[in-house]
Amino acid sequence: MSGLDPVRIGLISVSDRASSGVYEDKGIPALQAWLTSAVRNPIHWETRLIADEQATISATLVDLVDRQHCDLVLTTGGTGPAPRDVTPEATLAVADKVMPGFGEQMRQISLSFVPTAILSRQVAVIRGEALVINLPGQPKAIAETLAGLPAAADSARPAVHGIFAAVPYCIDLIGGPYLETDPAVCAAFRPKSAQRPPSAPA
Repeated sequence: MSGLDPVRIGLISVSDRASSGVYEDKGIPALQAWLTSAVRNPIHWETRLIADEQATISATLVDLVDRQHCDLVLTTGGTGPAPRDVTPEATLAVADKVMPGFGEQMRQISLSFVPTAILSRQVAVIRGEALVINLPGQPKAIAETLAGLPAAADSARPAVHGIFAAVPYCIDLIGGPYLETDPAVCAAFRPKSAQRPPSAPA
């Protein structure tokens, strides 16, 4: 046994067209691929592919947190300014606390690539003992947002910090499992007083 805490992660892809079979969803596979490479803990997945309907999104978030007991829920899609983009509204509707730093950092990362990043309305919230984060819809943007932007070869620090570096400690603070990451993919940050010795590989 590795001694790593198991973690329950909910993944929601919000897309009218993907959910109706017009094209294949790429959001959930991209999230699973990145998280599998970054998180060392055993993961139990809860995945949902749903349409851009605010009530459906909110109900799915409530189900994943309250009934499926997910520690972390990540959504992808539905965060722009178009009329059907209602993921942030659905997320805020079920929030106990809002975590604005995540959205601020996600837009900062994306602004390194496109000026239209300011049109993104991603939010992050706490519901109960779960962290819920809205992510971009494109696989490349998902990875960049989670991991951050690498620095020059002669620097040990990332050029722009990805949001996932703060996720394990946030989950600690709200009563969730202790997440360990692969530092080659994402070096999680915790104050020294909150760190445990690294677990042995399984």
